[in-house]
Amino acid sequence: MSVLVVGMSHKSAPIELLERASLDTDAAVKLSHRALETSSVTEAAVISTCNRVEIYVEAERFHGAVEEVSRLLAEHAALDRDQLVQAVYVHYDDSAVAHLFEVAAGLDSMILGESQILGQVRDALDTAQAEATVGPALNALFQQALRIGKRGHAETGIDRLAPSTVTAGLDAAGPVVADPGTRFLVAGAGTMASLAVRTLVDRGVDPSSIVVANRTLRRAHELVATFGVRAVPWDGIDAALAETDVVVSCTGAAGFVFDRDRVAAAASGRELVLIDLALPRDVEPTVADLDGVTVIDLVVLSGRSENAELAGDVEEVRHIVEAEVNTFLAAKNASRVTPTVIALRTMATDVVEAEVARVKSRVPDLTTDQVEQVRDALRRVAEKLIHAPTVRVQELVEGPAGLTYADALSDLFALDQAAVDAVTQVGGDEA
Repeated sequence: MSVLVVGMSHKSAPIELLERASLDTDAAVKLSHRALETSSVTEAAVISTCNRVEIYVEAERFHGAVEEVSRLLAEHAALDRDQLVQAVYVHYDDSAVAHLFEVAAGLDSMILGESQILGQVRDALDTAQAEATVGPALNALFQQALRIGKRGHAETGIDRLAPSTVTAGLDAAGPVVADPGTRFLVAGAGTMASLAVRTLVDRGVDPSSIVVANRTLRRAHELVATFGVRAVPWDGIDAALAETDVVVSCTGAAGFVFDRDRVAAAASGRELVLIDLALPRDVEPTVADLDGVTVIDLVVLSGRSENAELAGDVEEVRHIVEAEVNTFLAAKNASRVTPTVIALRTMATDVVEAEVARVKSRVPDLTTDQVEQVRDALRRVAEKLIHAPTVRVQELVEGPAGLTYADALSDLFALDQAAVDAVTQVGGDEA
């Protein structure tokens, strides 16, 4: 079996389509379970962020899994076949491993090098573990991806321009963010909103000039207790908007929170910046046409190109990812070959013991020392017979023929598949 990923991101699909495909936690869990119900999938995990939706599965059959997982994604996003083909990408086996490692390292992000994706990959794994939709294969893959992401940020400066989408949005807003008199409204109280508040406070913004509005006032009060900001009930958002200079919106609402009429009434000709980090979008696109109103959303952020000075760091992270991919795949291949080698040696030992027992039954007068001599002689013969095949399979373990050779070894020596599977299961449990 091999890992497969079917997904779409800001690189493959327009924001309008990503909005249709976006998943909250409950929808991601449902999609994972639906994937497991198909005939080709044994493990599943979903990564859903503001600029990507990806379904990772451990698949028994490539073509069957691609068709089934793609169908599920198309059904969720209400896409027809042509729309799906134009928007999705598929990675399989080695390519899928490399893709996830690049995602975790920030190489595939809308904001190159941003570290926020690490938390999102961790959330995807935690959710899949809680729902028992992942097993040894995807668990090991995601854990390694997280380690690689942390290593890339620790050993390079790849995130120095914008460590998160929030940071990129605030940077794009310009000098108004640093003005001591600027008043802020943060709409939402989830992870992104919490990060927005933390980032503003870390930048020296007075907490008393930050207002948080959320449909669940309790969650907004959690930010009040943590950062000392103010909170307003959701029905007070219009009054708060009228007294705000910069809005950071990340609610996860199904419709527009800040439509044209609401913003027009609050702005009334003054300068207002709305940073929309939600998917689906919180700010109606036509709001950008209002006088004095600036909208910074994912479309704007995806068009910002500030990556030239990161070239050296990017190259360094790519080298880290490439080396880690090779190491991971070698270990994966070894874990598949080793059970075959162990089963072969176990079979040889069983044959030796069976022959020793036969000799003892036919020549009952043999002494203990003579029996041991017979056993040692048979062991040497058996070892010589299996030495070349086992050495060869270990030599091939890092190459593309490794698994094929292991399968051939199993067939040629008529190994008990149950014994091979038993060794594999033990190894998987220990991992």
